[in-house]
Amino acid sequence: MLFNSYAFIFLFLPIVLVGFFWFGRSSHTFAAAWLTLASLFFYGFWNPAYVGLLLGSIACNYAFGLWIAKAGVKNKDTQKKNLLVVALVVNLVLLAYYKYTNFFISNLNSMAGTNWSLGAIILPLGISFFTFTQIAFLVDTYQGKVKEYNFIHYALFVTYFPHLLAGPVLHHQEMMPQFQRHKNYHLDWDNFATGLLLFTLGLCKKTLLADSFVPYANAIFDAAQQGTLLTTYEAWAGALAYTMQIYFDFSGYTDMALGIALMFNIRLPINFDSPYKATSIIEFWRRWHMTLSRYLRDYLYIPLGGNRKGKVRRYVNLTLTMLLGGLWHGAGWTFVIWGALHGLYLTINHLWREQISQKIPLSLPVRLSALLGGIVTFISVVAAWVMFRSHDLASAVTLLKSMFGIDSRSITFFEVTHGQLLITTDMSGKLLVELLLPSLLWVWLLPNSTRIKLIKSKPLISFIQAALVLFFLCLAVDQFGSYSPFLYFQF
Repeated sequence: MLFNSYAFIFLFLPIVLVGFFWFGRSSHTFAAAWLTLASLFFYGFWNPAYVGLLLGSIACNYAFGLWIAKAGVKNKDTQKKNLLVVALVVNLVLLAYYKYTNFFISNLNSMAGTNWSLGAIILPLGISFFTFTQIAFLVDTYQGKVKEYNFIHYALFVTYFPHLLAGPVLHHQEMMPQFQRHKNYHLDWDNFATGLLLFTLGLCKKTLLADSFVPYANAIFDAAQQGTLLTTYEAWAGALAYTMQIYFDFSGYTDMALGIALMFNIRLPINFDSPYKATSIIEFWRRWHMTLSRYLRDYLYIPLGGNRKGKVRRYVNLTLTMLLGGLWHGAGWTFVIWGALHGLYLTINHLWREQISQKIPLSLPVRLSALLGGIVTFISVVAAWVMFRSHDLASAVTLLKSMFGIDSRSITFFEVTHGQLLITTDMSGKLLVELLLPSLLWVWLLPNSTRIKLIKSKPLISFIQAALVLFFLCLAVDQFGSYSPFLYFQF
């Protein structure tokens, strides 16, 4: 089930809200159980067969968590560590089987000239998110950070439908206390109104902006896959179209997830903070998919040694972390190289700060320095998105060469006047004037969604705000049409 569907907005969400607050008046346990069952239904709506996989994962990890906690109480450090290792291996094997088996076999077949196959392995939606969430729970249990082991709360923590399919990646300690608060089981109109505002804003980002860029991005990336020699203009148009598509798609999902959760009085961690405003790659990763960045830092970069073992090891750890972060996004060499690019970017960024900017201060005005840093960062991110989106390495190289004029086709006057460019004159006008320019102004100038507040002081203003929210909600719903999943569902 998609957030951007009639079934979700007009059936599922209202029924679950009413049931949650109705049960909440008499029993917090029943209300939490209702929300857990609703979340399982939400997940099973896609493919009921994988509900069993999700439940098995929850039961297995909950049991491991209890064993690790009991071993810790008895101070059996070796047993505690062995249990953690076994639990992590089980989770990673499950994830590797569904997500990377076909990738591994196809590469093995290419190298060995064989034709092995295990048949089609369908990737369960959200498996990366619910697996990573539970790995964090196990590690936190090992470190003594987990204080509550209520099974219904744990199941709700894992399955909570606003975050289940595309994040944010949650920590146990930031969610479980919220399920214990009495006031969270009673309707709060301020939270509901703010949540509806965030949901509507996210829905508009998805349906009115992100989906509008799809035909332009697809046209160029498909052409590159077919080996078509592109003009520099076409290449940049396609790259920027995808850059805006993934921004508004993921930002839209994040806003909708936070908004839905807030309607239930649950506050999810902020996962997106205007990343295209970043003036460095370091800042970009503090703003893009913030909970994944936090997760990679806490559970991969720091355990690898972080910056505690010298500068060279620090850069190696950064690169390894980003390589694995790229592989987390998908089983393909383009994702691995995307991760490697960002590892390289981060290494260069840190080297610049430590070896050049501090030792050789540049006498540039602060605003000019920030502007130049922002331009370099944005171009670097766009180039990396080309690798991320491309069907294969060859088509990515083709598109990048065209973007930077290394191997591109010249635009002829005949092509322009007769509409023979992949993005024709009419399409170009719409892309530039109606989509790209407003979108770039949005991402660079407007505040992040989580900073937008409702004004409650005057009834007239509140009425106008409510009317605008309903208007834009209807406008977004009116755009529903073909199946349009969120991009991060595939990861």
